[in-house]
Amino acid sequence: MLGKFFKKPKDDLNGRIPPGQTLSVRFPVLTYGPTPHYAPQDVVVRITGLAQPREFTWADLLALPQTTLTYDIHCVTHWSKLDTTWTGVRVTDLMAQVQVDPSATHVMQRSVGGYSTNLSLDDFTRPENLLAHTYEGEPLDPEHGGPLRLVVPHLYFWKSAKWLTELEFMGEDRPGFWEENGYHMRGDPFKEERYDDD
Repeated sequence: MLGKFFKKPKDDLNGRIPPGQTLSVRFPVLTYGPTPHYAPQDVVVRITGLAQPREFTWADLLALPQTTLTYDIHCVTHWSKLDTTWTGVRVTDLMAQVQVDPSATHVMQRSVGGYSTNLSLDDFTRPENLLAHTYEGEPLDPEHGGPLRLVVPHLYFWKSAKWLTELEFMGEDRPGFWEENGYHMRGDPFKEERYDDD
């Protein structure tokens, strides 16, 4: 199996491969619980917590600037996939429409089914982060978080919540679902921040 879909890199490809990772030909599907299926038109992203409350519908999101970016992604289960291409709304373009209290330091992503994961505001607002609806030129499959997921490529991919429904701005760091179950609070792949004791 390792040789068919995964391969160990000969080196770090000029710093692109974090330690402990193998290269994946496929895009593995890793999900806790059943995969939800719903229409893009049913997407609503709520802004809550230390911010002016508002909602972004699917139409609202498509009315914002659309950006296509290519980058590498890294899963805590030791696979990396290079040169993946995504289209969606830059987090920075979304944030231009959001009034956040100056006391906010972190954001909790919440998803269909009750999943959640935390990010610092600095990690969340990096210009390469997307609310993505398209992968490799096609609508994002439900198994990979479609219709809409966050993509935060500089952290392990569990920090890129699938089926996004809410962004709660917080004045302190709090663990989300996986962090409460032993995963690292930040998840930098180049520091191998996989678990809470790393």
